[in-house]
Amino acid sequence: MAAPEFWNDQDSAREVIDEANRLKSWIEPWNELSGSVDDLDAIVELLEMEDDPGLAAEFDRGLAKLGTGVETMEVRTMLQGEDDHREAIVNIHPGAGGLESQDWAEMLMRMYTRWAERRGFTVNVLDLQQAEEGGIKNASFEIKGDSAYGYLKAEGGVHRLVRISPFDAQSRRHTSFASVFVYPMVEDDIEIEIDEGDLRVDTYRASGAGGQHVNKTDSAVRITHEPTGIVVACQQERSQHKNRSTAMKMLRAALYQREVAEREAAKKELQDGMSDIAFGSQIRSYVFQPYTMVNDHRTELKITDVHGVMDGDLDPLIEAYLKQLGSAAD
Repeated sequence: MAAPEFWNDQDSAREVIDEANRLKSWIEPWNELSGSVDDLDAIVELLEMEDDPGLAAEFDRGLAKLGTGVETMEVRTMLQGEDDHREAIVNIHPGAGGLESQDWAEMLMRMYTRWAERRGFTVNVLDLQQAEEGGIKNASFEIKGDSAYGYLKAEGGVHRLVRISPFDAQSRRHTSFASVFVYPMVEDDIEIEIDEGDLRVDTYRASGAGGQHVNKTDSAVRITHEPTGIVVACQQERSQHKNRSTAMKMLRAALYQREVAEREAAKKELQDGMSDIAFGSQIRSYVFQPYTMVNDHRTELKITDVHGVMDGDLDPLIEAYLKQLGSAAD
């Protein structure tokens, strides 16, 4: 990065800096943990020579801090998915139930905003449709911060609320649902890499109009991309080289469209899997009455401090999900 020509290609320079920052975000915490271990070793040596209550208390504090740091690093090692390092886009939609579900959707939006603020992340609202009677009809926002998607992918699904409704004059208990979709924030520049070994290139004599020269030489080009079976051909130019160049552009465009279609299909599969925003499809329940409990139905983790969770304390729920994923992968 110190080279004079480093900034000649600014896009490439930014990619290098981003990668360096990502590596630094791993190296610095590791070095800090390693230093903490050395400090504790030194305290143990002193305690072996002298029984010092103050020093023993310092050791206990340091050991507890080390344990927290190790657990944090352990969770981070689980963020190894292709898109886990990216920032996130979150969409929230209320389920059936009108005002009750709309209010619940707004509560979820606040919960994720508070979680992001606790981590020092930035929240930018992309689209927000307020409901006239209260709550929201839809919300889309981006959460910008290191590995925001890797953490928040745990939140995708249907969320269920049980409470005494503040909108019910008879103070009856209501159940509401809202769906949360989480996507990685990916730049709209899907890179298509084509391995020449995957191509079968055929040349043949062009047909049709074009003059005597076009018809008598093998200037036409047909390219088959064998992994996908995509075939493109060009015979417009007299030059085989130009026809090949045009055919390669056609192939890149076809592969680009295929990549986009596959991403959209994956997104649709995710949405279809959560299309029923109702009882039985929830990933997590938040109960305010007759008792207080947050119950994650995937990990079976239960937290009694529902108000703390709603104020953004989501890390125990997210970490339990990531550990479950890690165990399943093993």
